Formats: sequence, structure tokens, C-alpha cells
Amino acid sequence: MAVGSSNDFDLVVLGAGTGGYTAAFRAAQLGLKVALVDEDKIGGTCLHRGCIPTKALLESAAFADRVRHAKDFGLNLPGEPEIDYAQFAARRDAVVKRMWTGVKSLITKNKVTWVEGRGRLDGPNKIRVSQPGEDGTPGKGGERILQATDVILATGSRVKSLPGLEPDGTRIVTSDDVLKMSTLPKDIVIVGAGAVGVEFASMYHDVGVKVTVLEYLPNIVPLEDLEVSKVVQRSFEKRGITVMTNARFDAKAVSKEKDGICVMVGPEGKEQSELRAEMMLVATGRAANIEDIGLETTKVETDRGVIKVNGHMRTKEPHVYAIGDIVGGLWLAHVAAHEGITAAHTIAGESDVHEMDYDAQPRATYSAPRSPRSARPRSRSRRPVRPTRSARSRSRRSPRRSSVASTRASPRSSRTPRPRTRSVSMSSARTRRI
Repeated sequence: MAVGSSNDFDLVVLGAGTGGYTAAFRAAQLGLKVALVDEDKIGGTCLHRGCIPTKALLESAAFADRVRHAKDFGLNLPGEPEIDYAQFAARRDAVVKRMWTGVKSLITKNKVTWVEGRGRLDGPNKIRVSQPGEDGTPGKGGERILQATDVILATGSRVKSLPGLEPDGTRIVTSDDVLKMSTLPKDIVIVGAGAVGVEFASMYHDVGVKVTVLEYLPNIVPLEDLEVSKVVQRSFEKRGITVMTNARFDAKAVSKEKDGICVMVGPEGKEQSELRAEMMLVATGRAANIEDIGLETTKVETDRGVIKVNGHMRTKEPHVYAIGDIVGGLWLAHVAAHEGITAAHTIAGESDVHEMDYDAQPRATYSAPRSPRSARPRSRSRRPVRPTRSARSRSRRSPRRSSVASTRASPRSSRTPRPRTRSVSMSSARTRRI
């Protein structure tokens, strides 16, 4: 057990995103002396450039769509609602700031030491932190060395593009760029129809932007079951969103022009045609931040761009753990938080901590329609023999669906695995059965 070690800290967590700060706070609650290191604000991608600002925009856009159908609810409003996207953006930023302020206060409440700067391993038990100067210049504040009995790596991920397609932040953009904007394009091409792509497609359509979605694979939201993908695509097309699956185009040939972008694109094996739009959003996935964090000074092993860990998040280096996007898997903030809790309890010396069970992790794509799921798609489960129960019903028969009079049907498909493992509660510092 790490508590009472002679090092500076029992645990140093490198990275203060959802997984990192959750691990740090839980470890401190378990009695460990903890340092949390990051060069950015606490909260990471989810809070500042991902889940939270995106959901704030989606909520505003969905509200605008419902106002358009106010008459169905017995409300007679004059004219069409006018979109003030600058106010959308202001609300988005206010939501992020409020949540960031709350999370930041938990550092002191949990007696965690905050160390601002870019951290790097120098062996399994030493972290060198390059600190910013008073003016914020990286590295200008000198170097601080932290000694730790255990280390958790939680350095997250970054957006990535297609080879030859370089985002410029104006015409060709990523989700990071979009979440800083306060203006809308007239029309947009979205490359990639995973969760990020379809969520932004839904949001932009609801605020009046003409949307075209290009997906390389045969189905949109390709990580979902086929029936879910079909429902979402039908809904998109019914609403007026153009969807092209099996899309093929030369990424290097995308041209940036004065009034937007131009690309020759078409379904695989068919004739291509010219597609123009004011903006192109590249939503083709993320890459783990495993470079320049000192892995080469340890026994930590990687595979295809992510760090290899066991079920308790321990790497090949006995006192180095890794959580979140850098270990691959589902690439979701709440999953990173659960990984962090698992690692913290393991480091604290508890003997009955369960291994991570990714088949049991819930998730949802917050497009309209939404596609929630309580486990992996049947076609991708790691345990195909595990007993499951499937249920399907038409959404128009749902009382909730009928009461809100939504024009955007949701796929009502869920699967509930049989509970069989011990789990660590998110709300308690004790291990318990759920």
C-alpha cells in the first residue's frame, strides 16, 4: 500500500481530464497524498473541447427545433424563430465556465496538490514538470521534479485528420475549432459519421445550416448495431440532411477557395461529382497523446498507438498505470472516470477491486435521434456467449415520445447484460456490489 511512502507523493496523476481528476480525487479520499499535473485547465477535452460544450449547443439547437413546432403544443408564436448563434456560443461558454469552476474547487476540497505545467516521466517514479512563467509562457517558470510511489498516466487524446487534409481552423476545421466559433456557415460538409460527426450534423441542421455527411464505411454511426444505423440515417434524410455512405474522395485534392471548399466525391465505384460548401468539418477520430511523456524511460508497452494495460489499468511497469483515451477502448469520459477509480483503489491496496468490464459500460450518441446503449453492440461484444436480452419497439408507441410530439424518432433498442461482477461505486470511497 502506497500510503506513508517516503516519496514526495504516494501518487502523481499526469493529466487532469475526467479520468485524471477522478482518479486523483478518489485516491485522496482513500488517504493517499496526491499531486495532479496538467499544463491546461482541469477538465480536459470533455469539459473544454468535447462533451460539455457540444451538449450545450445540441440543447440550444433542439430547443430551437421544438419552438418551430410550438403550434403543435398549442402555442401560437409570430413568425419563425431567429437563430442568434452568438448567444448560443455565449451560453455554451457560460456552461463550461460554471462546470470548470465547480471542478476546480474540488482540488482544494479533496486536498490534492495542483501542479501546473507539462509533465514527463523520467523513470517509473519521477516526473519532471516544465512549468509556465508568470506570463504563461510554457517552460519559462523552470522545472519541478516530483517523486512518486505510483503514477497514473491520463494524458488524453487529440483530434486527427485524414492524410493530406490539413485543417486551417477556417475552411477546413475540427471539432476543437467549431467549439470556439460564434458564427455559423451557410452550408457544411462533415467528413465522418461517428458520434462526433452525427452530433454536429444534427446540431447544424437544427439551426438552419445545409448539411452533407460523408462516411467511408457502409453505414453511419458504424460502431452501433446495423438497425440503429439505419434508423438514424433514415431520420437524417427525412429531415433534409444529405448522407453519403461508402463515400470516396481524394483528401489531398480538397481545394480551399475564397468562399469555401470544393471536393470531388462519390460512392465507391460510382461517378464522382463536385461538392461545394462554406466549411468542411473533419470528424475522423482521435489519436492518443502518448508521445513525449517519457514512456521510453520505463517498461511501459504500447500497441497500435495506445498503452497496454491489464484489467486494473496497470502497465508492464508495476507502479505506472494508464487510463482514458491513451489505453484505447471506448474513448469516453465516463469510462475514463471508472478506469481512474479502478486504478486508485488498486493503488490504495484494496484486494477485491474488479477488473474493468467494457461490455457493461453505457454510452449514447446525442444526435437527433439519440441512440443510447447499455452495452457493446452484439456484433462487437468481447464475450459473444454472454447471455443478453434484446428488446425493440416502435418509438411512436412510447408514451414519452408521444407526449413531446417530437418530429425526430429515436431508435428504442437496448440490451441489459446480466450483473455478475463487483464494481466500484462512483459516489463512495468503498468497494461495493452492484
